[in-house]
Amino acid sequence: MSSHSWHQHYPENVPKEIDPDRYPSIVGLLDEIFEKYTDLPAFKNMDKILSYGQIDSMSTSFAAWLQNSGLRKGDRIAIQMPNLLQYPVVLFGALKAGLIVVNTNPLYTGREMEHQFKDSGAKAIVILANFAYNLEKILPKTDIKIVIITEIGDLLGGFRGMLVNFVVKNIKKMVPKYYLNDAYKLKDVLRKGGRLSFTKPEIKSSDIAFLQYTGGTTGVSKGAALSHRNLCANIIQSKDWFGIQSNEVVITALPMYHIFALTVNCFLMSSLGAFNILITNPRDMKSFCKDLKKNPFSIITGVNTLYNGLLHQPGFKDLDFSKLKLAVAGGMALQKSVAQHWKEVTGVEILEGYGLSETSPILTANSQANNRVGSIGVPVPSTDIKIMNDNGEEVPNGEPGEICAKGPQVFQGYWQRPEETTASFHGEWFKTGDIGVMNEDGYIKIVDRKKDMILVSGFNVYPNEIEEVVAAHPKVLEVAVIGVPDEKSTEAVKLFVVKKDSNLTEHELSLYCSENMTNYKRPKYIEFKDELPKSTVGKILRRLLKEDAK
Repeated sequence: MSSHSWHQHYPENVPKEIDPDRYPSIVGLLDEIFEKYTDLPAFKNMDKILSYGQIDSMSTSFAAWLQNSGLRKGDRIAIQMPNLLQYPVVLFGALKAGLIVVNTNPLYTGREMEHQFKDSGAKAIVILANFAYNLEKILPKTDIKIVIITEIGDLLGGFRGMLVNFVVKNIKKMVPKYYLNDAYKLKDVLRKGGRLSFTKPEIKSSDIAFLQYTGGTTGVSKGAALSHRNLCANIIQSKDWFGIQSNEVVITALPMYHIFALTVNCFLMSSLGAFNILITNPRDMKSFCKDLKKNPFSIITGVNTLYNGLLHQPGFKDLDFSKLKLAVAGGMALQKSVAQHWKEVTGVEILEGYGLSETSPILTANSQANNRVGSIGVPVPSTDIKIMNDNGEEVPNGEPGEICAKGPQVFQGYWQRPEETTASFHGEWFKTGDIGVMNEDGYIKIVDRKKDMILVSGFNVYPNEIEEVVAAHPKVLEVAVIGVPDEKSTEAVKLFVVKKDSNLTEHELSLYCSENMTNYKRPKYIEFKDELPKSTVGKILRRLLKEDAK
């Protein structure tokens, strides 16, 4: 049973409790950041660097323009772009104006955008020109009145910015035609905003700062309403945990519209005056490695597939890792084979953490003082976790159950969905939808998503476990497991594999599985694929594999 036994494994100087009200709001935190680190480099993208002072001034111009355009505190603004210098400018400006930010995946289809914009009631959007054609299709069905368009090179300055925009549009043909005649250009907005006056709104810690859309534990995408206090608490909870010093160089390859990079890379690293190297398209691994070579880094965050992809990139192992101190993983299970390979190549262990959009996101993490590979670590300060059965009763240590959490980073509820909010709590405990096991030290191991569990002849089979075993095969690059209907056993295990070695056969893999797994866990079906479907963060989407298998 949990008795806060995890506190004994805390790093030195990490308090058991934090003051979640240390900052009145995220804007209060930003004020401190900009005052403290004015002249330090803040963000770099495509060789252009902006200092904290420049970001402060540009974001205030943006906030002033928003206010003077009739947007009021509490109005929702969608931001739809990858990692570019424009993102922190627009994000911080929207927050300064007291707006609620609706982070939107740039690769969403028109249908997904329509749902998110209608559900959130967004009144404004800042969108990268490359995706504006999708917005045009659905704009009349939404409440959006203000459209602001930016192009990739807008903040690179002078001739270089113009050249990048010209190449992207006319040579690479990356901007499908759109006709949004009433749209504003971000460059014009920032210029005009610089001449307008800005009035600081009064923002309370309980005010909503973000609607982070998530599938949650059920199907339809819903907005997790995260307050200023939720985010500030999680930043404070993480601040001492990782032992980060000032003047760190951080690789931000995960998109900042995703809760992990938003809190950890954007806010936490900025609160320490770190220098963020923004990677716009980490899937272009060749260019990504060039950026890594140019910027000797001390911190990197990622998901399992990102680390795995880098390790298999020619030339990655020849990079200079002498400054690297910290690698953090989240978003999906970190496979042991990837963790071991990373340690061999870089000399640094990956620290795995765990959280959800609904928890701002960090609930648990490993520390450099006590890292246990294969575990998601222990609860961070002021966080309580219990492993519960379906009746809301705590299960004994070592037994699987649903991970349930309490803490100042846990969200207020789903935006305008009271019934779903109620259903996601056992009393005051938030139900994560993940199955985990806690040991007597308070270290937790994720078993799997509750909804991904496969039922084979009455036995619970967890895809993560099978994926872990198969990923360790030397001829396997990537792997995913789903359950498919089966007349005899209710469900059967189906394995999808991307080969590292083209000589790998189904027979060889079957043999390997039978040597390493008990009968009911063994895959009944094996399918080789050229690639696996992934989210923009790189999380493998079992859901799409299931849909294809129907």
